[in-house]
Amino acid sequence: MRFDSPLVRATLIRRYKRFLADVVLDSGEEITVHLANSGAMLGTATPGMEVWLSPASNPDRKLKWNWELVSVDGHLVGVNTAHPNRIVAQAVADGLIPELTGYDSIRREVKYGRNSRIDLLLESPRRPKCWVEVKNVHLKRGEWAEFPDAVTVRGTKHLAELRDMVAVGDRAVMVYLVQRADCAGFRTAADIDPTYANALIEAMRDGVEAICYICRLSLDGIVIGGALPISVDRQRD
Repeated sequence: MRFDSPLVRATLIRRYKRFLADVVLDSGEEITVHLANSGAMLGTATPGMEVWLSPASNPDRKLKWNWELVSVDGHLVGVNTAHPNRIVAQAVADGLIPELTGYDSIRREVKYGRNSRIDLLLESPRRPKCWVEVKNVHLKRGEWAEFPDAVTVRGTKHLAELRDMVAVGDRAVMVYLVQRADCAGFRTAADIDPTYANALIEAMRDGVEAICYICRLSLDGIVIGGALPISVDRQRD
């Protein structure tokens, strides 16, 4: 995924009301930008951090800029949660996720489950349907990428729906896309949301697959990188 326009550097003043942030441009101008991220953003929204903005595609929109990246300890981290589905869909189409190859078609936002839409549905006449849920990850503690960074009732519901797909004979895959490249493994943030952590363990025991990939980020764009090992029941160090 390439950014449509060159990114602009700024310094974070504060993040607030979930979808808003105040920043100061290198020119000294203070502006409010849109943040497509409803999570807690632990470790990625500290005042004074270097951030990178993209211009809004709609020139009539009130907020003219989107917050895309933040620099954390010298590493770029993606904070825009609107991108992971697109990144994973493109990676699947390009054959970059071995676990998800061998299908003839990819459909996005297909209705299923309990009034939900699956992120990706992979289909082939030669094999069962594959239902793919994508979750954005940017929290890092120690060397671990962790999800979620806030309690996610919706995420727990999605795991239950994936289990239902396995129960009827289909395949279900949970993809954690880490929008950073400085982690050694993935685990659930059980201290933040123990319900979700337990739900993932139960889902995997019932046949739901879980995979995790990092991203390679630059000021030009974001592409999928290598796989990370997953530990779902590791105790906090």
